[in-house]
Amino acid sequence: MQTIIAGKTKADWLEEIPLLKRIVGLEEVFWTNPSLVTFAQAIEKAPLSMDDVLDAEARWQRFAPFFMKAFPETVPSKGLIESPVKEIPDMKIKMKQLGESIEGNWLIKCDSHLPISGSIKARGGIYEVLKYAETLAMEQGLLTKEDNYAKLDEESFREFFSNYSIVVGSTGNLGLSIGIMGAALGFQVVVHMSLDAKEWKKNLLREKGVRVVEHASDYSLAVEEGRREAELDPRAYFIDDENSKDLFLGYAVAALRLKEQLQQQEVTVDANHPLYVYLPCGVGGGPGGVAFGLKLVFGDHVHCFFAEPTHSPCMLIGLLTGKHDQVSVQDFGIDNRTDADGLAVGRPSGFVGQLMEPFLSGSYTVSDETMYVLLSLLKEVEGLELEPSALAGVAGPLHLPKELATRNATHLSWATGGNMVPEEMKAIYEEKGKSIRMLGGEFRE
Repeated sequence: MQTIIAGKTKADWLEEIPLLKRIVGLEEVFWTNPSLVTFAQAIEKAPLSMDDVLDAEARWQRFAPFFMKAFPETVPSKGLIESPVKEIPDMKIKMKQLGESIEGNWLIKCDSHLPISGSIKARGGIYEVLKYAETLAMEQGLLTKEDNYAKLDEESFREFFSNYSIVVGSTGNLGLSIGIMGAALGFQVVVHMSLDAKEWKKNLLREKGVRVVEHASDYSLAVEEGRREAELDPRAYFIDDENSKDLFLGYAVAALRLKEQLQQQEVTVDANHPLYVYLPCGVGGGPGGVAFGLKLVFGDHVHCFFAEPTHSPCMLIGLLTGKHDQVSVQDFGIDNRTDADGLAVGRPSGFVGQLMEPFLSGSYTVSDETMYVLLSLLKEVEGLELEPSALAGVAGPLHLPKELATRNATHLSWATGGNMVPEEMKAIYEEKGKSIRMLGGEFRE
């Protein structure tokens, strides 16, 4: 008897959607979203708006004095958690030498080097912790919006927050951002880590005083266990990476900051100068929030693409079938095993998939081998060190069909993590990429 997947057999799905055959075959694919509509049409039905994003940005601003006091590395940015945008011209030249010509300008957004936790998850994870802390303190009359939030770095507040716990399920980077920030404020933090989580991430969390619960299963089950634990404790707050609007809005604020950065670098974004943005995607909250913010800021002039490992294309399968979180990669016989641990998610966020469906330009998949090759090349020619999952975004301009890009386009690869990776691991990643190149892997010299 054949297994039924969201009302159909696997054979039925493969016949109905031919691209699924290539996805199940673990091929690298590029998909253009037929559900994309104009920004004006899409925003009419969206459950969130620019007002929500501006409210989140105002909260970030209120916490800036706290960051400057508790995390001195944020003083140069006046307490903002932000990353630079860099042009990578040498990488573009290298790609051309390897037969991959890229039309237009190529930039990289270095969320890999965000302060505090060194990944894009600092945006959403830290933001939701801040909002929870602010809510608790205001409910108890300990804080008002007019206060200097530097006071939150006092022992009295840490004692107050120690009466509460924060629980989350994570493949690694979200757990890091929530664990580091939650512990700094005084919360008891519990992170349920999936099978794919790197050992160094678990150890770093334990060093911060975070309780790490390891699971011999994938991301979705780690989230389920975290949710179940939080439900048993009335003073526990569960951060739901699959359905959280707060996480989503924390990420969306990045678009407001990017607009200023592009203006400072004299990068034009308009009908004649399109912006193509490539976002590594796991469960969907980070890339979804950023992409939503970008559409609010740039409208139809920005084109956002999600990037997933060939072994974990959960969001793409959810979008292709229209079933979102009702289907998983395992349903289709895909193993969800990838070295891009931050993207090792078998089932996508239904909230993000449905919200982003009319805004998203498309998706593509990338093999681990491609990510490692790009990792070693980027280190070699630009001196940038990233973790494997971040290279999914760097692959974007190589996947984009030539007819979509123009000489006036700007390509922006979102580098999602890497700065916290131990030096010995960085060396292992780089050597693996070099070995693949020598053995005739992608973009062999």
